[in-house]
Amino acid sequence: VIELNLDIQNFHGALSFAIHSSEVKGFHPFLLNLNPHSEADGFIRLFWQQAFGCQFLDVETEEEFCTGEEKLESLPGAFFEMQMTSQSYSIYNAVYAVAHALHAMLFVKEYTLLQPFLRNILFNNSAGDTVFFNEKRELEGGFDIINWVTFPNKSFLRVKVGKLDPQAPLGSDFSIDEKIITWHQSFNQVGPSCSYSRQRKEGEPFCCYDCTPCPEGNISNQTDMDNCFQCQEDQYPNQERNHCISKKENFLSYESPLGISLALLALAFSATTALVFGIFIKHQNTPIVKANNRNLTYTLLISLLLCFLCSLLFIGRPQLLTCNLRQTAFGIIFSVAVSSVLAKTLTVVLAFMATKPGSKMRKWVGTRFSTSIVLGCASIQASICIVWLCTDPPFPDLDMHSLPEEVIVECNEGSANMFYSVLGYMGLLALVSFVVAFFARKLPDTFNEAKFITFSMLVFCSVWLSFVPSYLSTKGKYIVAVEIFSILASSAGILGCIFSPKCYIIVFKPELNSKEQLKKRNK
Repeated sequence: VIELNLDIQNFHGALSFAIHSSEVKGFHPFLLNLNPHSEADGFIRLFWQQAFGCQFLDVETEEEFCTGEEKLESLPGAFFEMQMTSQSYSIYNAVYAVAHALHAMLFVKEYTLLQPFLRNILFNNSAGDTVFFNEKRELEGGFDIINWVTFPNKSFLRVKVGKLDPQAPLGSDFSIDEKIITWHQSFNQVGPSCSYSRQRKEGEPFCCYDCTPCPEGNISNQTDMDNCFQCQEDQYPNQERNHCISKKENFLSYESPLGISLALLALAFSATTALVFGIFIKHQNTPIVKANNRNLTYTLLISLLLCFLCSLLFIGRPQLLTCNLRQTAFGIIFSVAVSSVLAKTLTVVLAFMATKPGSKMRKWVGTRFSTSIVLGCASIQASICIVWLCTDPPFPDLDMHSLPEEVIVECNEGSANMFYSVLGYMGLLALVSFVVAFFARKLPDTFNEAKFITFSMLVFCSVWLSFVPSYLSTKGKYIVAVEIFSILASSAGILGCIFSPKCYIIVFKPELNSKEQLKKRNK
């Protein structure tokens, strides 16, 4: 048993289908002579009230009352639609589906249940559509998008402006032609044509709006858009916020003025260090070179030379190799330099203490002690760097968000704790060297290198203490420039404070570079 329940919205379709599919003699006059008072079916009364906009006496309302004498022929043609509509189309398919199912059941002569035959029906209707039930036992069907063009006499014209076909290929299942749409005369968009987004006015009809600029970081590339959208991570909006522009890469390159300046400065300090090293090699047998442990002096000069050169690893586009090398190489080489300074300071103190009668410190004075200090301190730093590289090493990274119009190409340090451990260990060595040199600054003039070491470590600590806040407050290529400047400044401070007085005597005052002069100064 199939029960068809027709509501008011389907009534028009039912009439249309009845007249359209089978021309029943006398049906139209019968329809026009319907009277709601003489019909027992309450549905006719509901239809009558909706069609004529009135209410019967038994209903309390402020609308006018229905008399029952209203004429159906006075209604617009829409109430007696003769063409296939959405409602009549559904009824048409339902009736024909039942007919095909009955035909199949009669064909096999199995007078049992109709449902299995109904579930397997498949036919093409007169509109050219394939009718069948899907796995959810629903009729598969598309939709025509109809533009209802109404006229003052309550007549209308239906214009097909698009369709929705679920059986069509993906991308072509929905289509609509906006150019042929006719809008109702009472529908007007109250507002200007927006080249960016629009925002509905509060308290106004839905079609009233104001033009609003897109929020920062968003764009609108079409007119009268309700919402703006964001650019991709590697793009940013232009000034008009209607187009996305690719972000430029931000890193310290050799082509930029800042990169060139720092590279030339590093090479200049390297050349100066090499010149000082050459001077000391040439005058290695003079008293002023021999007085302060030549091997430590050479080790310090070579490590300073490498410190200046390793700053070049920070310039250029970050690569995996340079990211792994630049912090670890700088940390180990600088630790060798600072531990050499510490060894020179302790050598000064031990040498003075060894001159006292009966002192047992003489056995500690020598190259073995200073070499042990340098190797031991450098080994600790090397161990920290190896652990860093094995657990969470640095790697090239892209920062899309720190700068609005640029992509920062940087070396992600991996473990920030290991990075600050490397810096902290160098700071500890410098602090110990400074304290020891400060207390040894008043030793006899023969050992006055402690005064220069005090100044060099003071410069070193000042530079790196100012580096930390600068490092944390800058972004992009400037953070790299700050670290390069700190490396060059601290290395130059050690080079200048310790070696410039000696070079001055060796080059410009050679008469002071003799044992007699050293003995006179010691007295």
